Amino acid sequence: MSTQLQFTMVGLGRMGANIARRIQKHIDPSTPVSISVYDVSADTVANMAKEGFTPLASIAELAQYNNDANPQIVWVMVPAEVTKETIKKIAEHLAPGSTIIDGGNTFYRDDIANADWLAEKKINFVDVGTSGGVYGLDRGYSLMIGGDTAVVERLNPIFKALAPGIESAERTIGKDGTPSQAEYGFYHCGPVGAGHFVKMVHNGIEYGAMAAYAEGLNLLHAAGDGIKHPTSVGNHNETKYDLNMTEITEVWRRGSVVASWLLDLTAIAFNEDPNLDGYEGSVSDSGEGRWTVQTAIDAGTPANVLSASLMDRFSSRGNGLYGNKVLSAMRKKFGGHVEVRTAKKSS
Repeated sequence: MSTQLQFTMVGLGRMGANIARRIQKHIDPSTPVSISVYDVSADTVANMAKEGFTPLASIAELAQYNNDANPQIVWVMVPAEVTKETIKKIAEHLAPGSTIIDGGNTFYRDDIANADWLAEKKINFVDVGTSGGVYGLDRGYSLMIGGDTAVVERLNPIFKALAPGIESAERTIGKDGTPSQAEYGFYHCGPVGAGHFVKMVHNGIEYGAMAAYAEGLNLLHAAGDGIKHPTSVGNHNETKYDLNMTEITEVWRRGSVVASWLLDLTAIAFNEDPNLDGYEGSVSDSGEGRWTVQTAIDAGTPANVLSASLMDRFSSRGNGLYGNKVLSAMRKKFGGHVEVRTAKKSS
């Protein structure tokens, strides 16, 4: 039997706690792991202790696990704004040879800086782009990994326990033989920063896919109020359909080219709230969308859809209202156009 890995999860939010739980549940018995947990909330730590995890009262208690023959592994899963500070605090209590994993949504260039700083202390650094959200405990997490090969290979039993597994999707047509690592749901993308770079672009694509669904469903919804046509078709100059979004998203899920897990979640949302009355339409954006667009600019690579989807999120929060007022003012001044006020639609 392999040496028991010493693993600690720092940060027990909606993903950190479930990552620890999934490792505990799915780790291969041939590579056992001892899991400790820490969070700024003592109550959260106490609740995890009831599930069989070893509680830590402070980051300083990591020092008790230092073992030259079996270097410890610490996974950091905290908000982006405190990640760097948390990594530095952890490093104060680790021995050379230990490994810090950043599984949050960190800018890949910050990974490189963090890894260089930790290297001076002879502490390894691995970045893991982690996708799966609140469903990861049951479905598994798609993992995009960056770091030195030897360091990552030692961690593979942990990554394999977290990943969805080969059975989570049908094999790609044309693939045969021994499944690749990626087919299990985790992949060593390259050196430090590569994991978060791939996850950053993944999230940029997510922005675009979400925007495409939203725009299409918005057009279907508009048909309920009637779509005026400049030229008539037969005796009709208006198209009006009272479409059921709950059933449309349902039928798209079955056999359609646009079927996806994202569409599955959209269908659930419509089933729960057919008119989406529980939502205001103010859409937040995380750092990855901005980083993706900025990186595309740096690379001179077109990212039209991704850029537009990010800008649309800004607009959803009313950030374009002043600019729209300027547009109305200009139209009135050069053409005498009177602004037409429209009532806000409730559904």
